[in-house]
Amino acid sequence: MDSVRPETAPSDERDVATTIDEALKSLPVRPGVYRMFSSDDVVLYVGKAKNLKSRVSSYFVKSGHSARISMMIAQIARFETTVTRSEAEALILENNLIKSLEPKYNILFRDDKSYPYLCITGDAFPQLRFFRGKPDKRHQYFGPFPNGWAVKDGIRTLQKVFQLRTCENTVFANRSRPCMLAQVGRCTAPCVKHISDDDYKTDVKNAALFLRGQTDAITDELQTEMLAASDALAFERAAQLRDKIARLNELRSKQFVSSVTDADIDVIAAIHEHGMIAVNIVMIRGGQHVGDRTMFPVKNATSESMTGEELAETLETFIAQHYIGRDVPRSIVCTLEFEAAALIEALTEQAKRKVDLVCNPIGEKRVWLRMAEENAKLAIVARMRQSDTGNARLAALIDALGLPESTSRLECFDISHTMGEATVASCVVFADSAMQTSQYRRMNIETVNNGNDIEAMREALTRRAARIASEEVPRPDVWVIDGGRGQVSVAAQVLNDAGLHDIVMFGSAKGVERKKGMEQIIFPDREMPVRLSPDHPGLHLIQQMQDEAHRFAIIGHRAKRAKNREGSALDDIEGIGPKKRGELLRTFGSVRGLSAASIEDIKRVPGISAELAERIYGALH
Repeated sequence: MDSVRPETAPSDERDVATTIDEALKSLPVRPGVYRMFSSDDVVLYVGKAKNLKSRVSSYFVKSGHSARISMMIAQIARFETTVTRSEAEALILENNLIKSLEPKYNILFRDDKSYPYLCITGDAFPQLRFFRGKPDKRHQYFGPFPNGWAVKDGIRTLQKVFQLRTCENTVFANRSRPCMLAQVGRCTAPCVKHISDDDYKTDVKNAALFLRGQTDAITDELQTEMLAASDALAFERAAQLRDKIARLNELRSKQFVSSVTDADIDVIAAIHEHGMIAVNIVMIRGGQHVGDRTMFPVKNATSESMTGEELAETLETFIAQHYIGRDVPRSIVCTLEFEAAALIEALTEQAKRKVDLVCNPIGEKRVWLRMAEENAKLAIVARMRQSDTGNARLAALIDALGLPESTSRLECFDISHTMGEATVASCVVFADSAMQTSQYRRMNIETVNNGNDIEAMREALTRRAARIASEEVPRPDVWVIDGGRGQVSVAAQVLNDAGLHDIVMFGSAKGVERKKGMEQIIFPDREMPVRLSPDHPGLHLIQQMQDEAHRFAIIGHRAKRAKNREGSALDDIEGIGPKKRGELLRTFGSVRGLSAASIEDIKRVPGISAELAERIYGALH
């Protein structure tokens, strides 16, 4: 790849025009990527082109651009280009640059969270489990699924019909009696040989077929086995197979989308309404509808008007950002037609197999597409309703407390601990008319372990202020502190020491009875607290932030406390040192797994005598 870059940035408008005209003349008639820069060397826009000369020139010689692009063109001081071997290569480079540079005028869909899978392990007695991360060739993976709930629902479904084990290997290898799942008919208890190796392998094979959508083959095989068992007078076995067929048929009847294909298909609809873009993905795996997911741009939400061509370009951008570097289904169905040759080439090369992109579907695919479009429209309506509520609450709070009219970003802090143990601070963010869950942060408090909430708050706020001052995180307009005069005084001192004098800060104390609606709003420079009526929209916003901060801190505190106590529960037992504790945790996976074990199970652990096993069992029960 070859790059072209002017040596210096022009100093005035005449120099800008001259520099750009000269640069346009030297552009190659080849595919590549271009980057537009402002006079202060900020990247404004990144784009790809089949013909760099034609594409880049069109910005400066043509009219009729959208408002967003016209605004961008007015700020261009220079541009750079990178020549690539093909348009597909240009698309991949463009996608990588957009994600890394986050240019001001590109539409960016951020979806950094990896998708979950359902995994059947390659063990002798395979385990059924939730998986997210880098696949291992030893195991079978099914998905991806749109969210963790869909995977867990799939696990519950398979447990009902095929009764595969879900326990960890350390627990499986050390059981001497069936677990609770076996007792309620959700596992065949291979750990204690309640099922033969061959029968368990058959269940694993059928579960994999079910996940691939081949339910007819499973049903036929089960019916054949049932008749054979009946002929052999093995009526108990025949009854088990009959029940399995009934459960399978019941699940099939509840399947939301029935399909004539067992293919993996993603159906994507991009909708523009009320000045917003929503992209909905309906996921079909093995011919079964496993859920959907709606995403909105995190940069450059659009105006009220948008042409079909611009929406098609947005859809192409989304598909590239969503699938490059990720698993790609065999077929992608979408709403709008666009020149997709480069995109198909890039995805096909990445997947090492043919990827189809269908822009004018018929039959059941059109039905799925209409479903995706309806999902996207409903998501826009829900986002608008949420935005209207958030805007109204914020406006009411600004008016009631005399906050700056430009206030749009608020951060709320809370502390959680149990008598000083496992202290955790939380910071939650309200911005763009809604709570921004992806920007929530927790902090483990290290300098305070005596339950001093004020000093814990000082550490949390000091660390957050340092990140704000260094521009690692966006600068908030307001800090909301969950606490009274002590916490407010500390917060004021932290802001002053960090030089963050423009951030407004107040505390919200719940009062003696800690009842909703009785909060006192405390400012560091006001003697008397402010009280808002229980039905005041501004107070509802404060309560929403405090509830979120408390919930988020509690989750972190409980996790930290559980981790701390996992070790301490064994540390308190005489005769358990670091080596034996490590051996016990490796064997049983956790203290909870150890608690579920019998004395006989514990005695099998190397280094654990019969006397010590009894002592451990007694200490944990």
